[in-house]
Amino acid sequence: MNHLGDYDVIVIGAGHAGIEAAHAAAVLGARTAVFTMSLDAVGNMPCNPSIGGTAKGTLVREVDALGGLMGLAADATALQSRMLNRGKGPAVHALRVQTDRKKYNAWMKHALELTPGLAIYQAEVVSIQIENGQVKGVVTQLNGEYGAKCVVIATGTNLGGKIFVGDAWYASGPDGMHASNALTESLRAAGLPLRRFKTGTPARVHRRSIDFDKLERQPGDPEETLQPFSFMTTQPVRNLVDCYIAYTNPETHKIILDNIQRSPLYGGMIEGVGPRYCPSIEDKVVRFAGKDRHPIFVEPCGENTEEMYLQGASSSLPEDVQNAFYHSIVGFEHLEILRPAYAIEYDCVDPTSLAPTLESRQVEGLYGAGQFNGTSGYEEAAAQGLLAGLNAARRALGKEQLVLPRQTSYLGTLVDDLVTKGVMDPYRMMTSRSEYRLTLRQDNADTRLTPIGREYGLVSDERWARYEETRRVLEAERARLHETHVKTAPLQAAMEAAGLTPAQQGGLADELLRRPEINYSLMAQVIGWGEGVTPMLAERIETEIKYAGYIARQDRMIRDMARREKTLIPAGFQYEGLTGLTLEAREKLNKIRPRSLGQAGRIPGVSPSDLAQLSIALAAAQKKEASHD
Repeated sequence: MNHLGDYDVIVIGAGHAGIEAAHAAAVLGARTAVFTMSLDAVGNMPCNPSIGGTAKGTLVREVDALGGLMGLAADATALQSRMLNRGKGPAVHALRVQTDRKKYNAWMKHALELTPGLAIYQAEVVSIQIENGQVKGVVTQLNGEYGAKCVVIATGTNLGGKIFVGDAWYASGPDGMHASNALTESLRAAGLPLRRFKTGTPARVHRRSIDFDKLERQPGDPEETLQPFSFMTTQPVRNLVDCYIAYTNPETHKIILDNIQRSPLYGGMIEGVGPRYCPSIEDKVVRFAGKDRHPIFVEPCGENTEEMYLQGASSSLPEDVQNAFYHSIVGFEHLEILRPAYAIEYDCVDPTSLAPTLESRQVEGLYGAGQFNGTSGYEEAAAQGLLAGLNAARRALGKEQLVLPRQTSYLGTLVDDLVTKGVMDPYRMMTSRSEYRLTLRQDNADTRLTPIGREYGLVSDERWARYEETRRVLEAERARLHETHVKTAPLQAAMEAAGLTPAQQGGLADELLRRPEINYSLMAQVIGWGEGVTPMLAERIETEIKYAGYIARQDRMIRDMARREKTLIPAGFQYEGLTGLTLEAREKLNKIRPRSLGQAGRIPGVSPSDLAQLSIALAAAQKKEASHD
């Protein structure tokens, strides 16, 4: 073998997780290298060409608040922007943009190239070098040897990848990339508990073959309401394209059901477990037999391509069946399929073998991120990548690593779910997974996380200055609204002009804003806009005022949870002798090795009575240790 260099951190993979991991590690000052099987696939979008969505949009804002790249890239390459769930409460508002997948790829590749201290290699890593349970480096297919103190695995669906279309299959990653098979054996030999998961993607089709007059148009939001993902983006976001919605019908469903045994998923060829919340079209037809139709979202892949993506219609059925069922859909009668739908099966790790830092508990210095950890989605991958890269760098530099409690962020919730509860199928972040979602909104991600990013070395001086200016504007406007008395006559006039029933009398501006019918824009017609207040900040201020009581209640819950999280469990704590615990609790606690009493209480199989017994045992152990001191 040829020894070609030494690094603090090596990242395997340059998808959404690998990008953020490599960038974060290099920004922290660690000597970093990222390896990708193709430089043309950096930041590739093998599935839907979009960023954000319900819960996922909050993750993107959190990545951005911590100093990551995804939000900036999404803003720079956006084709259409929509705020989902506007008709619901602010806890579930979710920004989603269609992106130009080729421009996104180019933007991310260039961002990595511009990152100081980051080496980029096109090479396949085939093994991890490990000595005495500690990472020592990696070896490439060309027998190149690179030393490393820490390694981040961000292999996406390439690890042991198999593509299935009907009864045909071949070893491959997404979009014709090579599968990475040798690395699987290296990880298995190291003792990592691996498993097989599966995901899928729909057909890509030619724009000219779609009859858009028969489809339902889905435009972007009005441009005056558009918001960027990144707290650093200053240029306006624009809508450049429309999306459309088509629908399956009973004939579509009959074609699928008549050929269901030709699906490798139902024929037994696929062993991996698929995503529960993003099923294939054949899964939908079988599981929701009472539904007459399912929506298919027709989305452009970019400005300079005629390729369209059919979100909601992933499949592993044979090509002839795909042609038949797609052509049965109104508007798709003459559809030209450029790339058939397929399922992909891949290797990943049992995430309960990871610590909350995303470091393996089998191999010191080895970290996982993204689909390797059993998740699905670009946004989940990017968030984990940033945390894994940050922690790998800090470990290599001899600094304290970051653990984000679930009450701080969706990222903290995601990681806690993975390492504490594990996953039976690819994990997708949803608002319902967080008990603190009104506090963990997308609009306040900077308040929650930018100070943490600054403390741990990820947030630049420029971003910190922007954050402090935003904080100043918010504080000044809250004070102005609390101190400004609104006179009755102008308030009534503004409400009448807006078609609202006029208020009986005026009052303090913030008190009036608590009323559901009065928003900030209407109030600003009477008292003027606050200095520096943008529409995005105005919405944030209004939310905090209208939901102040609910937010205060969640804050109390968070403080109560924080007290339990502060009760740490020693790393080598012995559970076997605690006869007051059930056998299941002892087994689960030994497997997960929770770092705190709070995490122990979230492990499935650990009951409240088990937790009470554990709390008593911890207190006794601490008292005994104190007496020895």
